[in-house]
Amino acid sequence: MRLPRRQVLQLVTAAVAAPAVSSAAWAQSYPLRPARIIVGFAAGGTTDVVARLLGQWLSERLGQPFVVENRPGANTNLATEAVVRAPADGHTILLVTMSNVINVTLYERLNYDFVRDITPVASVMRTPLVLEVIPAIPANTVPAFIAYAKANPGRVTMASFGNGSLGHLSGELFKMMTGIDLVHVPYRGSAPMLTDLLAGQVHVAFDNIPASIEHIRAGKLRPLAVTTAARAQALPDIPTLGEFLPGYEVSALVGFGVPRNTPAEIVDRLNKEINAGLADPRISARLTDLGGTVVAGSPADYARGLSEEIEKWAKVIKSAGAKPD
Repeated sequence: MRLPRRQVLQLVTAAVAAPAVSSAAWAQSYPLRPARIIVGFAAGGTTDVVARLLGQWLSERLGQPFVVENRPGANTNLATEAVVRAPADGHTILLVTMSNVINVTLYERLNYDFVRDITPVASVMRTPLVLEVIPAIPANTVPAFIAYAKANPGRVTMASFGNGSLGHLSGELFKMMTGIDLVHVPYRGSAPMLTDLLAGQVHVAFDNIPASIEHIRAGKLRPLAVTTAARAQALPDIPTLGEFLPGYEVSALVGFGVPRNTPAEIVDRLNKEINAGLADPRISARLTDLGGTVVAGSPADYARGLSEEIEKWAKVIKSAGAKPD
């Protein structure tokens, strides 16, 4: 099912349209006070690191603190709602993740409309997931794993870091494209999932590279493929799933958004400064260390990318019958 044209137009228009009351003078004096970057996950994870990295850059460039505020819970809905209800003056910023994209379809009812209520500001990076298996699984390649799963229908367990998470839906897309039967076992986060995966309690997972890479390097998990269209710099010898399943592509898009009706001049200024940060070698190198590929562009570019992801995952969610925890 395609995303309704009205919603796509809302998302793109929000990125380029200014309310009548906005003014260039307001943007030039922005920020007037410390700003908050709201992150829907606990401190220490990849998204938190991205927020703090760009927050420090914005603090240095704009002369006011950009303070990261972690509001985990409800699959990022608590953080998103806090931003939606904040004044539209650029002083409250949302770190937008794939949870926001997925939640549009995953939840039948929310207290906000992401497409309508959040204005895209800037994309930051895309990161791949890695398809990994425990050493006990007798498969060293994607074709071998597909053959093994087909020979053992309903006996191979696929862990994820939550119902409706990108890891879960990446596996559902893999199942749809291969016709294999994997038993989904959801966890509340990547850490408990990895604990059971390393203990051999579950067999396969799609995980974020930064969370799993040390276990991969130690030989405790076997990577079969990464999910992006191009090979990952962090795992250059590991093929992409698309090399075996043409058309398969999954990446976690991370960026920033603000409440709707935020003056376009402020959106543009934030976009300009964030893109300048992405061009800084120190920041781009750190994002690469996190397994990401820098994705800079205009607010409209980011809006189009979000609308494409919303449409893509709506189809997978509906086909899989995925429900939130």
